[in-house]
Amino acid sequence: METKQEQGKSLFPPLPTDPVNQAPNSYLERPIHQAGKPLPFADQLGNYQQHRGIPTQDFSQHKVYIIGSGIAGLSAAFYFIRDGQIPASQIVFFEERAVDGGSLDGAGNAQSGYIIRGGREMDTTYENVWDIFQHIPALELPEPYSVLDEYRLLNDRDPNYSIARLLQKQGRIKDATALGLTKKDQRALFKLLLEKKEGLDDQSIQTYFKASFFKSNFWMLWRTMFAFQPWHSLLEFKLYLHRFIHAIDGMHDFSSLIFPKYNQYDTFVCPLKKYLAEQGVTFQHNTVVTTVEIAIKNDCKTAHKIVMQQQGVESELFLESTDFVIVTTGSMTDRTAYGTNTKTAVNPVNATSNLGNEVPIREEHRVESLWEKLAAQSPIFGNPAKFFSSVKESAWESATLTCKPSPLVDQLKTYAVNDPYSGQTVTGGIITITDSNWLLSFTCNRQPHFPTQPNDVLVLWVYALNMEAPGNFILKSMPNCTGNEILAELCYHLKLSDRIEEIQANTIIRTAYMPYITAMFMPRAQGDRPDVVPKGSVNLGLVGQFVETPNDVVFTMESSVRSGRQAVYQLLQLNKQVPDITPMQYDIRHLIKAAYTLNDNKPFIGEPLLRRFLKGTYYEHILPTMDKKDKKRKISNGLLRKELKRTKEWFKKLVN
Repeated sequence: METKQEQGKSLFPPLPTDPVNQAPNSYLERPIHQAGKPLPFADQLGNYQQHRGIPTQDFSQHKVYIIGSGIAGLSAAFYFIRDGQIPASQIVFFEERAVDGGSLDGAGNAQSGYIIRGGREMDTTYENVWDIFQHIPALELPEPYSVLDEYRLLNDRDPNYSIARLLQKQGRIKDATALGLTKKDQRALFKLLLEKKEGLDDQSIQTYFKASFFKSNFWMLWRTMFAFQPWHSLLEFKLYLHRFIHAIDGMHDFSSLIFPKYNQYDTFVCPLKKYLAEQGVTFQHNTVVTTVEIAIKNDCKTAHKIVMQQQGVESELFLESTDFVIVTTGSMTDRTAYGTNTKTAVNPVNATSNLGNEVPIREEHRVESLWEKLAAQSPIFGNPAKFFSSVKESAWESATLTCKPSPLVDQLKTYAVNDPYSGQTVTGGIITITDSNWLLSFTCNRQPHFPTQPNDVLVLWVYALNMEAPGNFILKSMPNCTGNEILAELCYHLKLSDRIEEIQANTIIRTAYMPYITAMFMPRAQGDRPDVVPKGSVNLGLVGQFVETPNDVVFTMESSVRSGRQAVYQLLQLNKQVPDITPMQYDIRHLIKAAYTLNDNKPFIGEPLLRRFLKGTYYEHILPTMDKKDKKRKISNGLLRKELKRTKEWFKKLVN
């Protein structure tokens, strides 16, 4: 008589003998149909990819240990349960903090002040994020609605946009429509799009672009939106161009973004954690994993022991050959230091205008030391020193303002799409003060930003990219400033210098100095970031912001979720793929739109030829709308010949 397990197996046809590529790469794939090639293509998104994968074996008795309960680890747990069919009761988290979510945080109250170290700009193309959250019960809507349903309904009803993306001259709105790129800078951007990724190892943005590029509105918008610095990775900059090419025309007013109702912790972490806990997942907090020991035999690498500390007591967990281990490699918010209205986040004795490489904050356990110990066992686990060795190039500071009514709130209304207390979009994203020495940006998202936030309280968020410079009003570096001094600097730029004391009396400030917040942007070479499942790894997967995934970028929720999903699919060898990023980088419509936007909404090289060719055809609509003066200009044969010559010359310069 057949067992239940044998009966279940007999229901399925045999799996393909050829291995499935769980993380297909559209950059290396030609989308050509041929005999024996399975569908879909790497970035061919759609419902066909929503099938339920068939595990290669019964994993119901296998245990899973996940180190770090950030969004990457939480996502891995979800996929182990849904697609790996591993019982939730077999999954255990080891988290060093008392709270889950990693860098997706949000905490506090109206009495002592709220704090959010940073925010995540969300995009409709985050296929892995929405794949999870279509299954997670909504935070406030009743069953059967999901977090995705809630998110979509909110943004359909209240589309996001900004009316004051850039400010200058103490609060005057600066027109951000024109990106101000020279022809040479435009050509450099397009040339970078054409460059192969393999040739950009260890290069920085500042070594590629001319000085004029860094004076453009494009760079101001781009760097403050994504937190890029000139010394950051040119490769990552390129990946961002490809990843968000569809959004370039919405960059000046943030009309391409979608935001949640509440902060990222309450919006994403709480419902996902609740779902996993209700399924039976175990969360063990205040547990510091110091080492994962790897047994290396020939080319096989097997995690066989986890060493951890809980309340100062060290213990060891010996792993079975059937156990799986997921490790979050590094943390962008590791060793965050906090300040208040009257206290600096960083010790002012050590924090000079040049912070140097020694971190001037309290010493505590470093999450990345676990990664360092892995890397010491084999170079296949990457090179963490490449990312965590220069605090002055990876740090910035943020401040969260808990605001009672004051002149600051009144001034905020000048830059708001809707009344800040309406529950609708307020600033629509960050507002950047372009002539601030610190390069200050601030934002007010939909309010309340926390579910229990009182009606008369607003929560604002502030951050700076050039924090080591002396302020315009407070002549100190930002890390040397108390919260009140940071607020005073902001007030100066909003022409509120004469109301500072009144505003400070009605504002609670909590600051966060993050020495490694952009560490993942540091220039890198192939091998510096380990693969999600390193070559030869039998039971160990690596997730988070410091791993290699095909074509995706870092510093997004999507990239973390992608890494968790990819780890599960590869470790379990599922016959299911993690879809590559949205194929908009190959879509002629978005490429044309980007070219038009980068040329300040004027006809780009070759556009007259293309317009003449497509006039009256089915594809005419892919071209940008002509303004009145262009419509009046008759395109003669002579002009076309001249345009053809210009186009040939432009492309010759582009490829040389």
